[in-house]
Amino acid sequence: MSKYRNRLPQLDDRLFMTDGGLETTLIFHDKVDLPYFAAFDLLKDAQGTAVLRRYFATYAELARARGVGLVLEAPTWRANPDWAARLGYGREALAEANRKGIALLLDIRAACETAQTRIVVSGNIGPRGDGYRPGACMSVQEAQDYHRAQIETFAGTDADMVAAFTMNYVEEAIGIAAAARECGMPLALSFTVETDGRLPSGQTLREAIEGTDEASGSYPVYYMINCAHPSHFENVLHDQGAWLQRIRGLRANASRRSHAELDESTDLDAGDAEELGTLYGALRTVLPRLSVVGGCCGTDHTHVDSICRAMKTDRHRVAEAL
Repeated sequence: MSKYRNRLPQLDDRLFMTDGGLETTLIFHDKVDLPYFAAFDLLKDAQGTAVLRRYFATYAELARARGVGLVLEAPTWRANPDWAARLGYGREALAEANRKGIALLLDIRAACETAQTRIVVSGNIGPRGDGYRPGACMSVQEAQDYHRAQIETFAGTDADMVAAFTMNYVEEAIGIAAAARECGMPLALSFTVETDGRLPSGQTLREAIEGTDEASGSYPVYYMINCAHPSHFENVLHDQGAWLQRIRGLRANASRRSHAELDESTDLDAGDAEELGTLYGALRTVLPRLSVVGGCCGTDHTHVDSICRAMKTDRHRVAEAL
């Protein structure tokens, strides 16, 4: 039975961390061959599963050391039919891979969770197409139908929630929200933006969040931003609109490169971990509900540690001022 599905502890505004850039860590640090960024394919054997276990255990140990909560995202960002088909997965094999991803995280929770460090297990959903380009956009109904199978699989496990990352146009996000509602799964939705703070589709971040809320009856429990450097979007967070209260999570890149530049990169741009932490702390002034923090492309546990230290320092300053 899911431990937190009825009440996600990160909604209480305590600080929760999540991981960094799983796929870039595996490729550039661990030298793992990862076709199509499909980390879920490692679950097919014991050796690959052990690599993933070590990766996630590093973050569980860090969360305990820092005394913060932890949201563990399954390595299933590419575990949908289109991407899986390129690796030879059929429907049943794909469903089993999604289940294995959750089972791995449940094992880590059983071994590492404490009263101070509560661990939330999340089924990770990625876009049908490329995370950086809208490509062939689906209608809301098409997106709902397409993503339903993966969400249903997660709903049949003890996962506490699902989270959709790198959403780059609003119809896919709305369709995922509808499918999550059908399956009774709490949902976090994360949009990505270009260097101008707009989604790759051209929509503003505000339009995307407000439009998804309007179409879904505000079904997502919260929104996130991922796979962009803070300098790419901080300028769009100053209008004081109520939509900013809906953003609770951030998984930024340490690199200032654009999506196009990252797509063409053959090296890892890890940016500056300390600077990234400082930028997260500064964003608390415009994102008052920010409580789930981690990294995206190019980041690892050193970046997330810097972010957590900065966020905890910022919270102490706020508390002292009250």
